Amino acid sequence: MISDKMNKAINDQINRELYSAYLYLSMAAHAANINLKGFENWLKVQAMEEMTHANRFYEYVNDQNGKVTLAAIDAPPANFSSPADIMKKTLDHEKFVTKNIHNLVTLAKKENDYATDTHLQWFVTEQIEEEKTASEILQMVEMAGKSGGALLMLDHQLAKRKFGGEAKN
Repeated sequence: MISDKMNKAINDQINRELYSAYLYLSMAAHAANINLKGFENWLKVQAMEEMTHANRFYEYVNDQNGKVTLAAIDAPPANFSSPADIMKKTLDHEKFVTKNIHNLVTLAKKENDYATDTHLQWFVTEQIEEEKTASEILQMVEMAGKSGGALLMLDHQLAKRKFGGEAKN
C-alpha cells in the first residue's frame, strides 16, 4: 500500500504529465498554424506519449490501493516565436519533468517504498531518452538556422514519427 504522502506526490505527477500532453498539443497547434506538419506530428505523438505516462501513474496508484485525485490543468502557452523556441521549451520542460521524477525517487527512498522506487526506474530511464531526443532536435533546428530547405528536411523527418503506445523517439 502506498503512503498518503507518496500518493499525493504521484497525483501531482499525474497532473504534470497531463499538463505535458496539453503543452505539446499547444505546440503542435502552433506548428500546424505555421505549416510545419512534421513538427506538428512529432509534438502530437509526444502529447500521446505523455498521456500514456499519466496513465501509467494512474494505474500504479490504483494497483497500490491509493486514490487518484485529478486537479485542474493549467493553460499552456499558445504562441512560440520559432521552431527553435518550441524545441528549447520542449527541452526545458523535459528537464523539469526529470527533476520531478528524481524528486519522486528521493521521496520513495525516504519512505522506504521499494515498490514505488522500482516503478519509477522506468521513468528515470525514459527521461534520459526524452531529454536526448529534444536536445538532438533542437541542435538540428539551430544548425538549420535560416535555411528554409534544411528546416523543411527536418520537418519531413519529424513527420515519420508514429505513436505505438510507448512511442520511441
